[in-house]
Amino acid sequence: MSNTMTYRGYAARIEYDDEDGIFVGHLAGIRDDVGFHAGNVEDLRAAFHEAVEDYLETCAKVGKEPQKAYSGQVMFRVDPEVHRRAALAAELSGKSLNQWAAEVLERATG
Repeated sequence: MSNTMTYRGYAARIEYDDEDGIFVGHLAGIRDDVGFHAGNVEDLRAAFHEAVEDYLETCAKVGKEPQKAYSGQVMFRVDPEVHRRAALAAELSGKSLNQWAAEVLERATG
């Protein structure tokens, strides 16, 4: 079961608020705080789509570039031994470290 929704390149994290008996969602992967809620899944999906459209319209009105979730470029530090083992695994599979890492991340995130 997934607790996410996607629309127009945006993803939302969905939670259930038992106290209020509603589903609550927030756009993920952007710094702006965009939320929505509804009492059932069909209405939640509509509220999510409306939240994304409102976000894009608001950005256009105020002359702000809407944030998109991630550029596709990843840079992070790992222990040198992990780097060595990853580079070796990539070479043994006949791939560059970048190709190998992209495939590993794709498998890990499904």
